[in-house]
Amino acid sequence: MANTSFSTVTDSFLTKITDDMYMELYPEETEEMLVSLLINAIPWFEFPRVDVSDYDLTTNSFNVELSQEEINILATYMVVEWMSQQLASVENTRMKYSGSDFKFTSQANHMQKILSIKDSYQEKGFHLQRLYKRREKVDGVMTSTLDQMMEVL
Repeated sequence: MANTSFSTVTDSFLTKITDDMYMELYPEETEEMLVSLLINAIPWFEFPRVDVSDYDLTTNSFNVELSQEEINILATYMVVEWMSQQLASVENTRMKYSGSDFKFTSQANHMQKILSIKDSYQEKGFHLQRLYKRREKVDGVMTSTLDQMMEVL
């Protein structure tokens, strides 16, 4: 059985955001922050087919092989966690001035936009999970899991 490295998921996350902060940090600091975001994103994944809570922090990898769909769901919820950090940042609650004419940028408006983006990623993650639960790959072809969901126990 193959393991999936954390970097596979964190690389997917990094394609979804733009943050110059990660370019300014040492690679070890960046990896530590990304692992923290990933660990915080795991509980958002409600019903994975594999145990995503089974991971090894010494090797920074899951002890299971994740599908591309599972990687995408986790990376999407990493964005939710990252946006939550942006909202909690002191920098976003300070008044901002720019240029020589001191144009005022409303911090409330800025935070509302961040919250709106966070909410849209949260909805996207939920939608991805619904799709994930309603289909599965059988012999290389996506098939419906409706018969499994409708099964009487």
